[in-house]
Amino acid sequence: MSNPFVRIVEPLDPKQPLKKFFNLGKLEDVRYARLPFSIRILLEAAIRNCDEFLVKKGDVENILNWKVMQHKSVEVPFKPARVILQDFTSDSLQKNQDLEFERNKERFEFLKWGSQAFKNLRIIPPGSGIIHQVNLEYLARVVMDQDGYYYPDSVVGTDSHTTMIDGLGVLGWGVGGIEAEAVMLGQPISMVLPEVVGYKLVGNPQPLVTSTDIVLTITKHLRQVGVVGKFVEFFGSGVAQLSIADRATIANMCPEYGATAAYFPVDDISIGYLIQTGRDKEKVMCTKRYLEAVGMLRDFKNSSQDPDFTQVVELDLHTVVPCCSGPKRPQDKVAVSDMKKDFETCLGAKQGFKGFQIAPDRHNSIVKFNFEGCDFELAHGSVVIAAITSCTNTSNPSVMLGAGLLAKKAVEAGLTVKPYIKTSLSPGSGVVTYYLRESGVMRYLSQLGFDVVGYGCMTCIGNSGPLPESVVEAITQGDLVAVGVLSGNRNFEGRVHPNTRANYLASPPLVIAYAIAGTIRIDFEKEPLGINASGKKIFLKDIWPTRNEIQAVERQFVIPGMFKEVYQKIETVNKSWNALDAPSDKLYTWNPKSTYIKSPPFFDGLTLALQTPKTIEDAYVLLSFGDSVTTDHISPAGNIARNSPAARYLTSRGLTPREFNSYGSRRGNDAVMARGTFANIRLVNKFIDKQGPQTIHFPSGEILDVFDAAERYKQAGHPLIVLAGKEYGAGSSRDWAAKGPFLLGVKAVLAESYERIHRSNLVGMGVIPLQYLPGEDAGTLGLTGRERYTIIIPEKLKPQMNVQIKLDTGKTFHAIMRFDTDVELTYFHNGGILNYMIRKMAS
Repeated sequence: MSNPFVRIVEPLDPKQPLKKFFNLGKLEDVRYARLPFSIRILLEAAIRNCDEFLVKKGDVENILNWKVMQHKSVEVPFKPARVILQDFTSDSLQKNQDLEFERNKERFEFLKWGSQAFKNLRIIPPGSGIIHQVNLEYLARVVMDQDGYYYPDSVVGTDSHTTMIDGLGVLGWGVGGIEAEAVMLGQPISMVLPEVVGYKLVGNPQPLVTSTDIVLTITKHLRQVGVVGKFVEFFGSGVAQLSIADRATIANMCPEYGATAAYFPVDDISIGYLIQTGRDKEKVMCTKRYLEAVGMLRDFKNSSQDPDFTQVVELDLHTVVPCCSGPKRPQDKVAVSDMKKDFETCLGAKQGFKGFQIAPDRHNSIVKFNFEGCDFELAHGSVVIAAITSCTNTSNPSVMLGAGLLAKKAVEAGLTVKPYIKTSLSPGSGVVTYYLRESGVMRYLSQLGFDVVGYGCMTCIGNSGPLPESVVEAITQGDLVAVGVLSGNRNFEGRVHPNTRANYLASPPLVIAYAIAGTIRIDFEKEPLGINASGKKIFLKDIWPTRNEIQAVERQFVIPGMFKEVYQKIETVNKSWNALDAPSDKLYTWNPKSTYIKSPPFFDGLTLALQTPKTIEDAYVLLSFGDSVTTDHISPAGNIARNSPAARYLTSRGLTPREFNSYGSRRGNDAVMARGTFANIRLVNKFIDKQGPQTIHFPSGEILDVFDAAERYKQAGHPLIVLAGKEYGAGSSRDWAAKGPFLLGVKAVLAESYERIHRSNLVGMGVIPLQYLPGEDAGTLGLTGRERYTIIIPEKLKPQMNVQIKLDTGKTFHAIMRFDTDVELTYFHNGGILNYMIRKMAS
């Protein structure tokens, strides 16, 4: 059908009549000027794509009437302009990269085949950087110019930190890989029209404060406000004090404060950034003209432009102090001045997010060890990993140059880092290396051990590699709470490294400071970082660079030519990629001998006719969890342990442990990934009295690896469920955190609450997300998890309806079936979103 809003289409420039846009001003509706800028983007997409089938006039009216409809849980469709798919294998320097290509050749050939077999698919080769930073510096357009139309750039991505691009004024957020696949096939995202929290920034940051300190402060604040499932939109005069890199750092950590998106509308600073990063000036000016024409260019100092918000919260940037977050969650902010005291309190506190339950008489335990012929000591709080890593901070020249200047001053003062500390620098793009080298600070970073190890998600996602054997032995011998300090966005227990029980997020300069100190148990105000060869005490304040120093270097060395030089050859610079011989057939030829790429079983037994959903009868509980079980606990991640079901499978295929590689590299093989589901060594299952990836197989009473127990249940024809507490599925958006349980035979999860993307992923795989009624949980209902559960599925289903659950004990209770929209119910009736898309294409 033709678009009913074609009447508002006009050329942006009368001299170019074929370049058109939907002029939202011609709606002549006073409600438009009061909409949050983020909602205006949803509105434009709905108007442009309105076909009275996938997108209807009623959807446009609902978005336009946002002020009223935001509270009504109304469902609206959204067709983003782009989709980005993150490959989680680290991109590394040449020595590591050669090994990476040797290990991942089959996967890379598969990806290269895809770039040739599909239209409109662009592959950024390994060795190029982290996708979010590449998106910010190169891929993002702010305004699209495609098929004769101008319209706002927008994006969804298969990593939760896709929100980083919100800092540039491109509306984006993370979705499950399953949902992204449907979008690529032309299906709009079905979402509940979000509330929008206005976050007002006022004042100026103090001279010693970094953008990392600001984002950790905002993260804690918005966690307290409660923004799950909502958009956050920044406004106020304080926004004008923040660079695009600062805004991108704040937007990047959006998943850690729980919002769907963290949007900074486009302003003149955004336009300046496009020019600074080497974008075509004529296109940038066209971008500005379009945004002015549709009322989407923001002046943060002009309060008359402030739109309506659901609620407004405020932060005075002057009140922000240097801080870290930890030891186990990104929202647990600790002022740097309190770090020593806070860690020592955590040592003795009860096991939990802020506790390690170390007996008081062991708080000052010391273990001596030898490393490369020299004697050293480790204690609770000793730093063993110090990593400048992750797109959160490495995209920000101010904190990266700040780290470089601090390193320069430290070296000149005679300070060093102990050799056993695993130090690394993994920037998000080649531009970072360029300006660190040109500004002369790279050699000082190298002298302290912060050499560039590659470009990609490394320590932040658990790819730090092994610690020295003598260090691991000392930690184990003393049962020490060793520490990782990283400039990342995630520090959940067991994620960074199995031997660092405490992990703190910090700005790049603080990462170096704690590496030099060698311990987290230091008060920088009163205690020196170290003593140089002359016996002089060197304090942190002696080497900390001022904001003016950093900005002077940034102005001189971060220039458009760098970005142009790095990005004009990004798709051809990797010789190994260029040399890959990928298949040229339209259909991929599966190799049955491959242990990397395997034809997935998701469509086995699929029929064109719909199967009526059936009641789940007498299900066993596979696992019983408490609160905050993350996708790191659920999804296969990191190295493959030698004693794991995945290792036994690979050994049976003739591989040696050296050839196992990581779960991330083998996620094209469902046989490996199913065996790696719930395989995290820090998994806390209430059925077992210790941490580990095991559970009870109730029919036999045996304690088994989770996969082995699930296989036994499957062979006997028993369905499975999982019990969980609050925030089930928090953390990175990983589609295998839903695909894995599906393959294990999990039919439903019963939890107190869900992380947004993970719930969506469960829906996408046809796994039912059930939620306890308000005020109820496993404790109040007296559930042990040893019962058998029958979940009654009615013939007629509606969003968020209550369903009855019967136990074999005779007890009955109700739970909410968290299919939140009619579209999600459609996916469930089809057995998942992929089945739905296959049936749709087949018919």
